[in-house]
Amino acid sequence: MSSVLDVAKYILEKTGEMTAMKLQKLVYYSQAWSLVWDESVLFDEGIEAWANGPVVRRLYDMHKGQFKVCASNIPGDSRKLTDSQQETVNGVLEFYGNKTAQWLSDLTHMETPWKEAREEAGLKDGERGFDVIISTASMHEYYSSL
Repeated sequence: MSSVLDVAKYILEKTGEMTAMKLQKLVYYSQAWSLVWDESVLFDEGIEAWANGPVVRRLYDMHKGQFKVCASNIPGDSRKLTDSQQETVNGVLEFYGNKTAQWLSDLTHMETPWKEAREEAGLKDGERGFDVIISTASMHEYYSSL
């Protein structure tokens, strides 16, 4: 099983350096579309509903304090992704990869999984959402309907 660090490393190796926020959103969409296209999780780590959108804390801990992140900053192993997983991430990069971090963050704010997780936890706009997990079930249900 690949980890979020393996997925992040793969993304950065394919695209080069990017903002930490954009990387978090691309990892989120990779997980979401893996649930739909492959009918399985891409990584086991939970995705939290933070104020600026979905964040995987384990990945955040690797780039905390950095504005931009490159592959050498992430201790993952992209070779752990199967061909099918790579295909999924490549599809995500093809569609979302040219978008800005802010555009991706705004998009997640309009989508049900992030909004629902925050609403269920009673979080208001801008309020921190540490430990509020976006369920894979809500991600699968929402993205399957698109």
